[in-house]
Amino acid sequence: MANAAADKGGFLNNLGRIYALYTGGFFGFIVLVGILEQLGVQQKYLGYMFMGLTILVYAFIGIVSRTTDVGEYYVAGRSVPAFYNGMATGADWMSAASFIGMAGSLYLLGYDGLAFVLGWTGGYVLVAVLIAPFLRKFGAYTVPDFLAARYGGNGARLMGVIVLLACSFTYVVAQIFGTGLIAQRFIGLDFTVAVYVGLLGILVCSMLGGMKAVTWTQVAQYIVLIVAYLIPVVWMSAKKFGIPLPQLTYGQALQSITQLEQEFVQKGLATQAVVNARAHVTPFNSYSPANYFWLIFCLMVGTASLPHVLMRYFTTPSVRDARKSVAWSLLFIFMLYFTAPAYAAFSKLEVYSTLIGKNIADLPAWVFTWGKLGLVNICGKAAASVEAVTASCGAIAGHAGVLRLQDFGINADVVVISTPEIAGLPYVITGLVAAGGLAAALSTADGLLLALANALSHDIYYKMVNPNAPTKQRLVISRVLLVVVAVAAAWTAAQRPADILAMVAWAFSLAAGGLFPALVLGVWWKRTTKQGAIWGMAAGFGVTLMYLLVTRYFPGFGVQYLGMSALLNPVTWAPVVDLKVAMAAPNAMDGWVTLAHPLASKVGWFNINNISAAAFGLPVGFAVMIGVSLITPAPSKELQQFIDDCRRPRGKTLMDEKSGLVAAH
Repeated sequence: MANAAADKGGFLNNLGRIYALYTGGFFGFIVLVGILEQLGVQQKYLGYMFMGLTILVYAFIGIVSRTTDVGEYYVAGRSVPAFYNGMATGADWMSAASFIGMAGSLYLLGYDGLAFVLGWTGGYVLVAVLIAPFLRKFGAYTVPDFLAARYGGNGARLMGVIVLLACSFTYVVAQIFGTGLIAQRFIGLDFTVAVYVGLLGILVCSMLGGMKAVTWTQVAQYIVLIVAYLIPVVWMSAKKFGIPLPQLTYGQALQSITQLEQEFVQKGLATQAVVNARAHVTPFNSYSPANYFWLIFCLMVGTASLPHVLMRYFTTPSVRDARKSVAWSLLFIFMLYFTAPAYAAFSKLEVYSTLIGKNIADLPAWVFTWGKLGLVNICGKAAASVEAVTASCGAIAGHAGVLRLQDFGINADVVVISTPEIAGLPYVITGLVAAGGLAAALSTADGLLLALANALSHDIYYKMVNPNAPTKQRLVISRVLLVVVAVAAAWTAAQRPADILAMVAWAFSLAAGGLFPALVLGVWWKRTTKQGAIWGMAAGFGVTLMYLLVTRYFPGFGVQYLGMSALLNPVTWAPVVDLKVAMAAPNAMDGWVTLAHPLASKVGWFNINNISAAAFGLPVGFAVMIGVSLITPAPSKELQQFIDDCRRPRGKTLMDEKSGLVAAH
């Protein structure tokens, strides 16, 4: 034990040196791949190098971090320094949706896409002020563990597990879907095979070492993803405006985009209606002001409620470190989010400058590379080949054979990955971005799978089914469940579910409606009772889920399409009058409609967007929780004192594995 502790201390004391060497080695690898590209090595082999080496490094970290200690497996031994936990949290948070989808959303939605930036970053302010330090003071292993300790009994624990499963499963499916998409494009694997190859990388990182392995892997993955995200946009900024600071040249890029849009109208390459619908700087094209701010609110509250994010703050040595860790998390996330608007603007500027107005027969190769995957459309059809594009555009009366603004559609999820190709950057940069996207997807998948497996093994099996299970058996069960959940998620991803992007967005509202009231009132209102928590969680989660399902799948109950992107015919760009037909078969229309951002199209009762369902579930959850608590007996004085102690930064952890709740000192 003494040797193990010494080894652990030596590792923690040398973290700076270890990750500095890792970062230097990664930059050296990028230079090596660039040299090989100049020497004529085929691109597919360079892609193999980027994908293969990064996965091997992550796997190596996962294997050397293996553990049989329960505390290390669930919470990394509560020994992760704040700086590195902030970096790991940044990687845990930077899912495929953030890395790949953020700039794509801004590309398609323009100003309205800033709601995602504001909501997701603002959520960490709520985490720091309302939740994270206090959950760390409790000393729980999981979020349902906290709920059970605070409210007593397993009723609140079970509700927490249900919400956790609903939030996390579709989220992890999307990450595995993202790994499959990247591997399909850059390694040339069949999509289904690529999905399971990505799954193998995820399991090696997390299965043997649990949170300990995931933490140190995520630090390595953050370094890869942030380098991969910054280099292309820095390069484009220097190339276009001579300044390698895209955040400073972002305004100039927007001016150039606006100028090009007006030139397209003058040259007959776009109508004013098209330009107005796609205007990058015009607010509220896709969202009404009310929906814009509701979306920000729901994303903020949802971020502060996601179990796999909150779990990261269980790993710090103290409450003080948990607070500092949130600040570092926000900084590391800000580095990418502050760059995403510039990335979207430079990507759009490259498309407008190099593609619009080009002869259909002379389109660049990247259009067909992504068109074959159904991710780039021209004239309402997938741009699979020159012949396919010529045929689809030739079917439009009066088309002159020149690409117009309204002819081009791109999926939000490929904007980031395809931008280096669009901008004509060396392939080494394209491969680097793909490696960054893979790192983002793998890091979040690791955290989500661990949250799912821990909830099932610790909260269901150990706490509710077999409380006397020995440590070895608990870890075996956790690893088996990790594999089962991962395979189920990979199988789901391999089916290419059409609604997965929208369903992932549901995670934020489901977490907000189901968990946020119980977490916040559990810390800040001593009068909250067990019955209030259970009924409040059930009501908030139930109303949110009902609204999501009804507005998504039963449009007859009041769903309608809003926004120009969802009301325009992809070929003629004329308004779609028959909304009933559009609602009944929204995927029947190709082009801009199906390639528009999936979260911008449907609204329901009171004109609130589907993604903002917590606007209904959250107040219901709070109201029911408060109302039931007031009519049921107050918690014991001991428990109320326990909650007071939780809010004091000083003192020992209030709960441990063996004795449950303990007094603070």
